[in-house]
Amino acid sequence: MVAGPDGVLLVDKPSGITSTRALALAKRALESRKAGHTGTLDPFATGLLPLVFGEATKFSRFLINADKTYLATLKLGATSSTGDTEGTIASGGKLRIGIEEIRAISKEFIGFSTQIPPMHSAIRMEGQRLYDLARQGLEVVREPRIIRIEFLEIVEFSGEKLAISVKCSKGTYIRVLAADLGARLGCGAYLTELRRTETGGFLVEDSASLPELESLGPGRARQRLLPTEILVRSLPRIDLGEREAWSIRNGQELAADPGWPPGECALFGPEGVFVGVGSVADRHLEAARLMATGAPG
Repeated sequence: MVAGPDGVLLVDKPSGITSTRALALAKRALESRKAGHTGTLDPFATGLLPLVFGEATKFSRFLINADKTYLATLKLGATSSTGDTEGTIASGGKLRIGIEEIRAISKEFIGFSTQIPPMHSAIRMEGQRLYDLARQGLEVVREPRIIRIEFLEIVEFSGEKLAISVKCSKGTYIRVLAADLGARLGCGAYLTELRRTETGGFLVEDSASLPELESLGPGRARQRLLPTEILVRSLPRIDLGEREAWSIRNGQELAADPGWPPGECALFGPEGVFVGVGSVADRHLEAARLMATGAPG
């Protein structure tokens, strides 16, 4: 039996399909059974959707928790019940300020704040998705979440159209941000387009479309996979000798070298083979998550 592929695949998700559907299409293109995504995109949204295959699924959290960057296009002067084009549109107010005032107000959103997740979201409450409850006409109390906006820049402003580039923490809803910005501008706003352009250092320019993957065939499509260890490139690297790598793979702790930094680290064996993720604490190194065989993804 031929082993399934291991690694990271960058997909440019089109509008109109769920992230789960995009994953299924990618799995079919690569003829893979084991895969997952690293943070969903709404069906309405497009752009970068990193997918993990095989052993890379063990390390997906490093991308799930990463900051993400979006290009968002807002319609000013109106509001939407869902925060985007799929909701009920209502008239807002007239924008009465210029670009410089818009820039000044947008800077107020930079930094830490709280945000209430929208009803039209995939969050589960008591076993049900919020968007399923919303479709039944129900609304439930949602706890506010702490989010962080690293930057919010005006890309284009023309009449009722405002395009912004936003880098934000995990769990930030750009639809809510758009509505909050519209309220602060005094005219209302909702999203007409949303595109994820970057996450965890990966860029949408380096992604492949689903039709492209399908046309390549499984063998060539698998060549688009990035190695599993790229998911942990932000961690300190520790290179182990052959005996040390064997010990770690077999559940043994190692005495930590004084030069090893405390906390999580990426472990590599001889010839640069990725072993997995470990943790240095109390002058010891122990395994946290390991590749199944120690072979490269």
